[in-house]
Amino acid sequence: MRDIFSIEGKTALVTGGSRGIGEMIAAGFLAHGAKVYISSRKADVCAETATRLMGEFGGECIALPGDVGNMDGVTALASALGERESRLDILVNNAGTAWGAPLAEFPESGWDKVMNTNVKGIFFLTQQLLPLLKAAATHEDPARVINIGSVDGIKTPIFDNFSYGPSKAAVHHMTRVLAAHLMKENIIVNAIAPGPFPSWMLSAGVGFGGRVEGEDWESIGARNPRGRVGTPEDIAGLAIFLSSRAGAYTVGETITCDGGSVACS
Repeated sequence: MRDIFSIEGKTALVTGGSRGIGEMIAAGFLAHGAKVYISSRKADVCAETATRLMGEFGGECIALPGDVGNMDGVTALASALGERESRLDILVNNAGTAWGAPLAEFPESGWDKVMNTNVKGIFFLTQQLLPLLKAAATHEDPARVINIGSVDGIKTPIFDNFSYGPSKAAVHHMTRVLAAHLMKENIIVNAIAPGPFPSWMLSAGVGFGGRVEGEDWESIGARNPRGRVGTPEDIAGLAIFLSSRAGAYTVGETITCDGGSVACS
């Protein structure tokens, strides 16, 4: 019972790990003894975040730039990880994107970009990393896949981002489908549906221009039933639970981490 939340010595990949929720999860993993790879499209930002996280939390954080919005990027990322590791204990499919436009003007390019990154990228990266996940998986200690969905895949979004909510609903259902298929391989798949967190994506949506630091997040949190936005401890704690012995009997679930926004909607 004493170590049921331990992820000490495990190896994790967090896509979209250079900022926002991905960075928060990566920080929590590092603080609890995991070796963490973070991936994002911009190599310089990814490297800077990895260095900063190691300075703050210790451990080993490795930048592995990659774009999961296209198949070449997915294959390159899986190959790069495979050159460095023979096994992968935890895959966090967090990389995502959104597109905002009025309904009558919403472009096909915006639809395709969101679906390719948020849905197709998750499926095919998980597929291509199966050999590493299987190498780490045992009946007593399964490998874990955590897909980051959204409350917008459960309730109607407030923004005009018409492909985003459907893409996240697809992530939630794909989580159940993958969980059913991969359980027999000792790979457990679950999803987290975050609500409002201080991230670039929400900042852009609420008019902060993508800025996270120094903005009035209290005013955003005041609209939430919990009375605040999420913190790194909130999202990292749930990800650690799902990655540890404590979460080994939780399979195919989509767990909200939203301060009550779905429950009260």
